[in-house]
Amino acid sequence: MIHCSNLTKDYHSFKKTGRLKLRRSKSAEVFRAVDNITFDIRAGEVVGYIGPNGAGKSTTIKMMCGILTPTSGELTVNGLVPYKNRQKNARQIGVIFGQKSQLWWDLPITSSLKLYQKMYEIPDDVYHERYMQLCDMLELDEFADRPVRTLSLGQRMRGELAAAVLHRPPVLILDEPTIGMDVVVKERIRSFLKELNSAYGTTILLTTHDMTDIEKVCARAIMINKGKKLFDGTLEALRKNSQSDSRVTIRLEKAIPPQLEAQLRELEKPEAGMYIFHLSHTDEENRLLSEVLQNNRVLDMYIAEPTLEEEVARYLGKEEAQ
Repeated sequence: MIHCSNLTKDYHSFKKTGRLKLRRSKSAEVFRAVDNITFDIRAGEVVGYIGPNGAGKSTTIKMMCGILTPTSGELTVNGLVPYKNRQKNARQIGVIFGQKSQLWWDLPITSSLKLYQKMYEIPDDVYHERYMQLCDMLELDEFADRPVRTLSLGQRMRGELAAAVLHRPPVLILDEPTIGMDVVVKERIRSFLKELNSAYGTTILLTTHDMTDIEKVCARAIMINKGKKLFDGTLEALRKNSQSDSRVTIRLEKAIPPQLEAQLRELEKPEAGMYIFHLSHTDEENRLLSEVLQNNRVLDMYIAEPTLEEEVARYLGKEEAQ
């Protein structure tokens, strides 16, 4: 559905030659925002496109939308080259940029959707059916007739989602769709995306800094940094590759022998009988944990696995160190 092969986007700096004139500088360095990225996203996949600020995520998305032209490489979306087929490509994708609105500010959501109906030439009966489905999935009824300028951020974003998928596009591209929202609205949007994918097989590419969005919606993640692809695989593989530690909190009836204590990494003893240490689940550390528990009564035990956000930060840190 989405094919990228050695996709590259360069920006050239300009030098000021006068008060209002700019010219391309021959000596200026080229900034490479996207650097030979290759990946394929199959129809019906839900993929998280992640990385720090300035990694090249938004640049990639703008090339997929046809807004930017690649410097080199191949890019097709559902068989079309976006920048060569902007109008056709626009009809087969839905796009949301978290900071930009596609709804008319002084009109209610219903009026904006009616305009999109005419734009996409959706028959009245089909439009009515889809509108009712979207009202049910996104709970639009309570505010759909109010001007967009009077809506909360969460309400507006639900309207944006309705506008983005009204024409039932096979591909939905989302750039920070839950930014600045409370947990209730975030959960509603996540549920909508899962339902949309399940019901219609919509291919979804999701860019976000909220790793909970990725965990709850995506089965696969593509990570980039400084324009280069660092990782492409399942979330389970990402966790395994990052090798982050679990934090073990344990309360025992008897004290751990000193020779075992010395082998526990980053050991804390906040009170008598309680131990907090880190575990990376290697065979050796698993054996050590078994020794700690041997011939001792466990009064309480809690193992906190690292969050996906911690896993991603650790993975990026490892790459930076290399």
